Amino acid sequence: MFSRITAIVVLALSMSVPAFAADSPNYELFSQVQKQVLRYPSFSIFDSVHISVNAGVVELTGKVTMPFKRDAIGERVARVKGVSTVRNRIDVLPVSQFDDELRFRIARAIYSNSNFYGYGSRVNPPIHVIVERGRVTLEGVVNSNVDRRIAQSIANSFGAFKFTNDLKTEAEAKAELEKL
Repeated sequence: MFSRITAIVVLALSMSVPAFAADSPNYELFSQVQKQVLRYPSFSIFDSVHISVNAGVVELTGKVTMPFKRDAIGERVARVKGVSTVRNRIDVLPVSQFDDELRFRIARAIYSNSNFYGYGSRVNPPIHVIVERGRVTLEGVVNSNVDRRIAQSIANSFGAFKFTNDLKTEAEAKAELEKL
């Protein structure tokens, strides 16, 4: 089997477990760590956490809006059975009224669009809006390339300094997980 699993939490939200990975100890640990991140009450669509697991060592990367989130997520992950070490490399986004307004406007526009009504009603909505110093990144999983393009069009219309679309379709996310 493989010795390392790396994935974006939001990518794995809608994916089923690949058959070859279901028995992997790393995948089992990844699943437990993922649950702790997703069940953290303050984890929102404005945060992004990436998980890497290798033989009990968990590395957390990504971006969150507040320092207490980074610390709390690291503490939650450290309590997972089988985790020997947590390398918490989650960055905290800078405080900025401009960034706050931009992320709220983009999220409201995306999730109020009729194509995304079903996405917004999920416990953990799959489209994450990360804004750092006026630079916008969309992360997560959407049903189709059409949804990806619509979300891109909506988010790109707010005058961000830079825009990156890291949204994946379900098929792309599944293929990415199967590579692991």
